Amino acid sequence: MQRACAAALIRQGCTRLVNPGQAADDHAALSVIQALGATVQQQGNEVMICSNGLHAVGPVKVDCGESGLSIRMFTPLVACLSHPVTLTGSGSLVNRPMHFFEEVLPSLGVAVCTTDGKLPIGIQGPLRPTTIRVDGRLSSQFLTGLLFAYAAADARYVTIYVEGLVSKPYIDLTLSVLRSFGCPCPENRDYRAFYFTSTPAPLPIDRSSSASTPFTYTIESDWSSASFLLVAGALAGSLQLQGLDLQSVQSDRAILQALDAAGVQYAIDAKGISVHRSEIKPFAFDATDCPDLFPPLVALAAFAEGDSVLKGAHRLAHKESDRATTLQQEFAKMSVPIQIENDALIVKGRGLVQGASVSSCNDHRIAMALGVAALRASGPTVITGAAAVKKSYPTFFTDLSMLGASVSLPDFNE
Repeated sequence: MQRACAAALIRQGCTRLVNPGQAADDHAALSVIQALGATVQQQGNEVMICSNGLHAVGPVKVDCGESGLSIRMFTPLVACLSHPVTLTGSGSLVNRPMHFFEEVLPSLGVAVCTTDGKLPIGIQGPLRPTTIRVDGRLSSQFLTGLLFAYAAADARYVTIYVEGLVSKPYIDLTLSVLRSFGCPCPENRDYRAFYFTSTPAPLPIDRSSSASTPFTYTIESDWSSASFLLVAGALAGSLQLQGLDLQSVQSDRAILQALDAAGVQYAIDAKGISVHRSEIKPFAFDATDCPDLFPPLVALAAFAEGDSVLKGAHRLAHKESDRATTLQQEFAKMSVPIQIENDALIVKGRGLVQGASVSSCNDHRIAMALGVAALRASGPTVITGAAAVKKSYPTFFTDLSMLGASVSLPDFNE
């Protein structure tokens, strides 16, 4: 959804987004593109975005809410403007490192001023695309921002070289959105170099429609959110999920591989994915390229009889919380020991999880993981800060109650 908002901004004309996201991060992206000159109109289960391209008059202030993707994607994009832009955020986003922009954007002709490497960020463009080399080890989202910025600036005959890129499927998703919207899209050379040629991709055209018909783009259902429901089905089943694209390039589609490794009973047919309550066996899974799967997989591993090993823990440091430590701390309250060793979380499953008073630590995925674990825990679980799920999945606990859980949300609207 957020990538589609950025693409609709830089693509001139009107875009109809079908099946738009309704979470706080999605609203943040819509707010950003409106600040940058686009008009946005909600039309039932669609959003109409009209844009004359990246355009804003005078100094602009952009609020990215608590969205890590939005701040990393829109910062290079607004650098294409020729006047000052200030980017702000809220919640945990104000503590996330933004040194990348200080290190990279000046080489593209952009003046950058952060607050000790954090928000707010002051930007003064315009960005001039040139061949550069960047570090891709911290997050692929920084590269996503550069790819959108180069597309907006109509980059030609330049290359972005990347060292140690993580979460490659997220870059596949970025490139897929750029191509779908007819934006200039680089040639991917083994995720080590992204070369912008002399000619942009052709604009998408519906030849059966008139010239005034908006370009229509359907937002894929979210595998990251779905992963929690799939684990919920395995723990408390049965459950059927519809609407997921089994051919999606979203990295969290790998949840199916993890379910296989854990011995979860599920079936795929034309109606969707059906998951049944299963006896969970200890499993190993490398989540380096899909770090958002750590929380649901910790909840799954908690019910295995033995140790499960989740690799790639270094990817957890700069999320809404320090997720490795937060998962260890909160699941310990539910009598699930977790060891952090080298680059892995080792979940010491005992088959029995105790209900407890726990905290989301204002992290949406921690709140969801604790909620899923509570489905099969003995005794009630009280989650402080459960409203954090509004960031990505506002109706999570309502949906969870469909599995028969008794859910009370006294502080959810505060």
